[in-house]
Amino acid sequence: MANIEIRTSQNVVIEYELASLMDRFLALIIDLAVFYISYIILFTGFSFVFARYLDNWGLAFFYLLTISGFLIYLLLFEALSGGQTLGKKMMKLRVVRPDGREAALGDYLIRAIFMLIDFFLSLGVLGAMLIGSTTRSQRFGDLAAGTTVVRLQNKTNFTLEDLSRIVTLDSYQPQYPSVKQLTEEDVLVLKQLLRRYSKWPNAAHASALNLAVDNVSKRLGIPPPKSEKTEFLKTVIRDYIVLTR
Repeated sequence: MANIEIRTSQNVVIEYELASLMDRFLALIIDLAVFYISYIILFTGFSFVFARYLDNWGLAFFYLLTISGFLIYLLLFEALSGGQTLGKKMMKLRVVRPDGREAALGDYLIRAIFMLIDFFLSLGVLGAMLIGSTTRSQRFGDLAAGTTVVRLQNKTNFTLEDLSRIVTLDSYQPQYPSVKQLTEEDVLVLKQLLRRYSKWPNAAHASALNLAVDNVSKRLGIPPPKSEKTEFLKTVIRDYIVLTR
């Protein structure tokens, strides 16, 4: 699976795995199921109350509202949940901008509007072709909005070499038990930051490393180390793996 590198406002590069076509399809199916189950309930109630007033044109207009309603569903959830619909949350996916900026309301609106072309008018064929063929797995809506969809939890967060070095509680005593407050995404970012700093020990990555150490220390309620900051983060990662596996 292809990866994408996103440079944050602190000039730190974070690597994400691009969501696969299957991941995005399953997220869409979940969203459609959630929306249409709610829609059927509302439609049944609406028809029971207003059946006498609905002619063919009234029903056609009401059916048209289903597509509009689904697009509004996508827009609202992505805008209010930081790029995640219910389906994307379940599949651990998120809409992001490859340029590192936060996606704005206008970006989510463009994505929702172009869903008409990517999915409804082309029966999903156009969207699937573009996701499968573009470098950043972008459908028309992504290309127009400057966004893409990434995994928040990589299938391969740790390599076989990483796993072989992991010790168990029987042979290792964690130094920071409060590390369980962190999330897997937090630890993945720390791991990527260490790898980046090791590969490119420039001022920007050194500054980001110091910020990460200060932030982690504050969250764990421990004093920040005065030296050996890379070793501190490695210990945090090791403790997290041992305590949460």
